[in-house]
Amino acid sequence: MKTLIFLLAALSTLLLSEETRVVNLTATTPSITTNDHGHKITIERIQDTEYRLTDDFTKTSRVCPPFCIQPIKPVPGVHNIEELELIDFIKNKIPSKKGLLIDARLRSWYESETIPGAINIPFKLATNDNPKVISKLFSLLGAKPNADGTFDFSKAKELVVFCNGVWCEQSPAFMRGLVKNGYPAEKLYFYRSGFQGWKILGLTTVIHKANEAKK
Repeated sequence: MKTLIFLLAALSTLLLSEETRVVNLTATTPSITTNDHGHKITIERIQDTEYRLTDDFTKTSRVCPPFCIQPIKPVPGVHNIEELELIDFIKNKIPSKKGLLIDARLRSWYESETIPGAINIPFKLATNDNPKVISKLFSLLGAKPNADGTFDFSKAKELVVFCNGVWCEQSPAFMRGLVKNGYPAEKLYFYRSGFQGWKILGLTTVIHKANEAKK
C-alpha cells in the first residue's frame, strides 16, 4: 500500500510539473536528458518568460577585427546546424559515440560556462603546425594513422563545433585547421549561433573544469 501511495505521489508531481511547463524545446518535446562528464543533465529552457540575459552575451557590438561576423560556411563542405539539430545530435550521436560536441573556445571560456556534453579542444590545437599535436588530436577524434603518415578517417567521429557566436572566429579557425590537415569536411557541423545563440533561447548550460585535450 505504501508503495502504491508513493508511486501515485510521484506521478502527481510529474504531471504537475508538466502542466506548469510553459516553455518547451518544441511543441512535442519538453526536454531531453544527456550525460555531461558523468553527470546526468536535463536540457530544457528557462521557464520564466520574463527572464532576460544580463551577462556579456547581451552585447550586440564588438570591435571588428577580430570580432567580425562569420560566414555560414567557413569551409566548403561543412554542414550547418542550429539548436534543434544540435539537441538531436546531443541526444543520439554523443551517447552512441558516433559524434562529439566541441567547444573550440579557450579554456577560460569553457570553464566559465558551456553547453552540456561539450568537450574543450581549443582552436589553437587544430591550427598547430606540429605534426605530433595534429596526430594526437586526430587519434582523439577517432582517425587511425596509416603507415605512410596519412590518416584513415573512415571511423573518425562527426563533430559539432561551436564558439561564442556569429561574431567569434575560434570555431571557424578550428575547422579550417582540421580540414587543412585532412579531416573530412563532411564530418564537420558548424553551430554558427554558438554559445550566445544557445543562451538567448534560455537553454541549459553547465559550469565545470575543462576536460581539455592536452598537447
